[in-house]
Amino acid sequence: MQLQKTIAAVCLIMACLSSGISVAEPTVQVETENSLTSAASTNSLDLEDAISHTLKNNPQLFQYRFRKKSLLAHREAESYAPPLHIGLETENVAGSGAFNGFDSAETTLSLSSVIELGGKARSRVAVIDAKTDRLSFEQQAATLDVLGELTTLYISCLSTQESIRLAEETVGLSERMLSTVKRRAAKGAAPDAEVMRAKAALSRSKIRLRALYSSYDRQKVMLSSFWGESDPKFDALKGRLSVFESEADFPSLFKRAQNSPAIAILASEARLRDAEVKLAKAQSRVNIGWQLGVRRYEDTNDTALTAGITIPLFNGKRNRGSVVSALAERDALEYQKKDALSKLHTRLYSAFSQWEENTRVVNQMSSQVLPALEKALILTQQAYEAGRYRYQDWIVAQEELLAAKQQRIEAATSAQLSQALIEQLVAEPLKTNKIIY
Repeated sequence: MQLQKTIAAVCLIMACLSSGISVAEPTVQVETENSLTSAASTNSLDLEDAISHTLKNNPQLFQYRFRKKSLLAHREAESYAPPLHIGLETENVAGSGAFNGFDSAETTLSLSSVIELGGKARSRVAVIDAKTDRLSFEQQAATLDVLGELTTLYISCLSTQESIRLAEETVGLSERMLSTVKRRAAKGAAPDAEVMRAKAALSRSKIRLRALYSSYDRQKVMLSSFWGESDPKFDALKGRLSVFESEADFPSLFKRAQNSPAIAILASEARLRDAEVKLAKAQSRVNIGWQLGVRRYEDTNDTALTAGITIPLFNGKRNRGSVVSALAERDALEYQKKDALSKLHTRLYSAFSQWEENTRVVNQMSSQVLPALEKALILTQQAYEAGRYRYQDWIVAQEELLAAKQQRIEAATSAQLSQALIEQLVAEPLKTNKIIY
């Protein structure tokens, strides 16, 4: 039940991320042999489907059900009482004189076992229960880690899709630029060198587009490997990048992160160590061995009962080292927890700071920088066509706009990656408001 709640929380986290993905947007255009801008593919994958496939088929998560099954079987075995032993013993046979043959034999049939003192069986079961509890938190943490990695790669794929769209836009701009330069050159208003430069710019933009397609194919293979497929069954991912603002502050996030499965593992480990200490102390209590039997005397045809007990000596002294070892391991956990919390604080603060920084960048780029550069490119193109600006001025204006758009893609990608990491660390979704991208 606890694992189901964690998986549900993870799905909410990823749903929060995917809510910034506008599924109505066209999917990335896939290059064909005749064109770099063929029709958009309809065989697309969204984040919800990727999560579902991963939860069902990821080998790293699938192993936990067998580990739990093993612990349950071990628990059953440890809960049994000490076994009963049946023994048969014959004396005074095959000797010499009166003991020649079996006439003077003494045969004993006995039943023996051990009485465990100190609640050893309960202590052994408690250790197994603590291991099962720890395994549950390990599974939750592993689920968060795997789905966090999946979301990170999914965001990277979306980023590549955005870069492909920008590269396609660059190809279109370069084609229109080449056409304009050719017209001016035909009229004698532009030198042939500008035509050559425009052709080179178009070739470079196509080279970059092909490289992005190749990178995107590799990312799709990596993404499908999360659910055990080597050949992706999808052509593109649904959506586009979006960035969110949140009213969450770092102290509240860190407080929530201290209740995450990654930290809960240490608490379950402490309970396991406590159980091991109790077991080690219980093992210091002696076990009393007992035996009951019936003995037959062949020479008189009589029978008699036999009984006996065995008690080990100095058992507590011999087991003292196990108790000290278990106590030391339990005490060391407190420092391990402090170290884990310190690393968690550093990692969470770094992600939170980067998230805030890149969110501001996306906001400013979308509201201030890009509108100004788009207007500047239009004015520069018009001035070039009228002969007032040089070709170089037009190139610079276009490159500035494209560079700013790429910077916004990178900032949006970093912001979403940071948000995904924050939600993975706190194991909860953030309440956010969407920023126009």
